[in-house]
Amino acid sequence: MSYSNSSMGSGSRTARRTIEFGRTYVVKPKGKHQATIVWLHGLGDNGSSWAQLLENLPLPNIKWICPTAPTRPVGILGGFPCTAWFEVGELSEDGPDDFEGLDASAAHVANLLSTEPADIKLGIGGFSMGAAIALYSATCFAQGKYGNGYPYPVYLRAIIGLRGWLPCARSVRNKIEGSHEAARRAASLPILLSHGQCDEVVPHNYGERSYHALSLAGFRNIAFKTYEGIGHYTVPKEMDEVCNWLNPRLGL
Repeated sequence: MSYSNSSMGSGSRTARRTIEFGRTYVVKPKGKHQATIVWLHGLGDNGSSWAQLLENLPLPNIKWICPTAPTRPVGILGGFPCTAWFEVGELSEDGPDDFEGLDASAAHVANLLSTEPADIKLGIGGFSMGAAIALYSATCFAQGKYGNGYPYPVYLRAIIGLRGWLPCARSVRNKIEGSHEAARRAASLPILLSHGQCDEVVPHNYGERSYHALSLAGFRNIAFKTYEGIGHYTVPKEMDEVCNWLNPRLGL
C-alpha cells in the first residue's frame, strides 16, 4: 500500500479501495513562476470555482493548482454523495477521524506539488474542508510522514486555512513534541488561519481551538484573524490580506 504512487488522474490507491479524484484546474502565473500553491475547495464544491477567484488575485508569480475532491457519501449530510476530501460524520472533537481519507487527500496534494521545479516554493491553502486538509498536511509535513507512516515527500513554505478546522487535533501535540526534527519543522512553517465570527457551518470556536492546538504543538509562526459579521464565505478584504501575508513569506 503506497499513497506516494497516486497520480493526478487515477486517485490514490489504498488497500481497501481506489479513491478517484475529480478534475484538476491550473491557473498559470502571469509573471515569473516563483511559487506553487495547491488550493482546496470546501464540501460539495469543485476546483473550478476557486480557480476563477484565484486567477484574479494580484499575485502574478504564483501558480495555483485547484484539484477536485472525490465524490463519496458524506455522513454529516445523511449519506448524500458529494465532493469531499474525507468522510466526516459530525463536526466534533469527539468524533472519529477518517485517517484513510485524510492521508489519501494529503498524498494527492503532495503529489501535485512534487512535480514542481526544485527552486519553486510550495504551499497549500483551502476553504472549510479544504482548509482541514491544508492543516492536516501541515502536521504531516512537520512529522515527516502521513498518519499511516509513509514519508511526506515535499517541503512546505506556507499554509492557509479559511473557515476550517484541524483534524486529529487531540493527538498532534504528542506527535510533534516527540521529535526534535518535527518540532523544528513545526516552528518554521508559516500558517495563516481566518474565520468569520458568524460562521454558521464551521463555528468560529472551531477555528480558535485549531489555532490553540497548533500553537501548543509548536507551530509558532501562526496567525489567526477573525472577521466580524462574516459567515461561511470569503470577502475581498480577506483575500487582500491573504495576498499581503503571502508576499513576504514566499519572497515574491
